[in-house]
Amino acid sequence: MHPVKFLFDTGAATHAGCVRDHNEDSFLARPASGLWLVADGMGGHRAGDFASRTIAESAQWTGIPNSAHDLKSRFVDRLVIAHDDIRRQSERLNGATVGATVVALLAYEQHFACIWSGDSRIYLLRNDMLQQLTTDHTEAQELFSSGAITAEEAAHWPRKNVITRAIGVTEMPMTDENYGVLQVGDVFLLCSDGLTGHVTDEEIAEMLQRQGAQQTCDRLIDLTLSRGAKDNVTVLVVRCLPNEVLSEADMKTNPGYGPPISVDDWKAED
Repeated sequence: MHPVKFLFDTGAATHAGCVRDHNEDSFLARPASGLWLVADGMGGHRAGDFASRTIAESAQWTGIPNSAHDLKSRFVDRLVIAHDDIRRQSERLNGATVGATVVALLAYEQHFACIWSGDSRIYLLRNDMLQQLTTDHTEAQELFSSGAITAEEAAHWPRKNVITRAIGVTEMPMTDENYGVLQVGDVFLLCSDGLTGHVTDEEIAEMLQRQGAQQTCDRLIDLTLSRGAKDNVTVLVVRCLPNEVLSEADMKTNPGYGPPISVDDWKAED
């Protein structure tokens, strides 16, 4: 018997929005594997929804990891499989653009990792402070990061929705990563850009402080719809809760247990 560090209260919601006639977003929540993701498709009905769904369906086979490195390796392997499937779909559509952004939260023991490609985001609310853990892969963000334009100019950039990375559109997947240590009370939000186009960071922080994970997701969707929801919108909320001692059998299926590990364990096995 050992103390389990965390349980995860998870909520998820998605909507086509007020303008689009179909939903090209997909999401996956697998707390037992320590994996949550949102994918936002691009390319239309036979392309965007195919791409996002392919990522989610592939990732659901990640399985139960035995280390942080194992979890990351399993997820990246599934992402590469999805990437290749998406590229084959593009070939079947005579080279049409087929792809999807993806943002994934991985948790093992008391450590977490964010892996993303595109402009879907992960936020962390900790001690009532909201932090964006991902950096958008967009033309506007790259210009701002290089100092070519100001934050104000980036917010109104005419091509601010042009993304510079996505799964399925390059020869190999291009992702970025961020790492951290979990704390009791942490609240993560994964979302497609359909949310952040209508809801401010201040409003996100306020809602994440109030209710359980599913209620928060529902309220964020409702607020986005009330403001016109020009795009598909998907939100996934993960709350880190303390847990009681579990049996050895329970521990085998719960990623939130064990002694401290190094963040380096996400990158290499001993």
